[in-house]
Amino acid sequence: MRSGVILYGPPGSGKDTITSELTRLRPEFALFERLKAGPGRTTGYRLTTVDRIEELSRAGGLLYRNARYDAEYAIDRQGVAALVDADRIPVLHMGQVVGASAVAAFPLHWIRVLLWCPLDVTESRSIDRGDKDVQARVKVWHETRKDLLAHETEPWTLTLRTDQLSPTESANAIIDALGATASAESRNIRELVG
Repeated sequence: MRSGVILYGPPGSGKDTITSELTRLRPEFALFERLKAGPGRTTGYRLTTVDRIEELSRAGGLLYRNARYDAEYAIDRQGVAALVDADRIPVLHMGQVVGASAVAAFPLHWIRVLLWCPLDVTESRSIDRGDKDVQARVKVWHETRKDLLAHETEPWTLTLRTDQLSPTESANAIIDALGATASAESRNIRELVG
């Protein structure tokens, strides 16, 4: 069965950095560019309108949809299928546990990776990369922690502390899990997030 990777974690946990490292190590990995309607970052997204996202939603074309940072985001079936049809391994970035579960409706062997870093690391990484909305990202770190605690039995293939592992170590752990067709299991979330 073909595979995909879900990277879930708070802002600054390394989703972009680890995705870049995965694609450097193995070119078949490809960032799934979510649909986005609204302000903010544009890199890594397919820009669209709220009306288009709404239209896809009504037609059953979305795996998941959410709003954050005053923008609408969506993961569309056709976008994931296009990567798979091109023999790529889609790498999806998620910020909500329910979204990580929702994309499992697409028939792939999903490697579900929980990326974690402490609040001070999120804050310093956000400042270092020039985010103009650092306080909003700090707020989302807290929301992510609450989300994990509310879904602490959710299964994960891997949990990676990105403040303790290099991007290469993290990417290699994902590649190893993919090669072993590792399965997801419940983890000690309370211990991880404190």
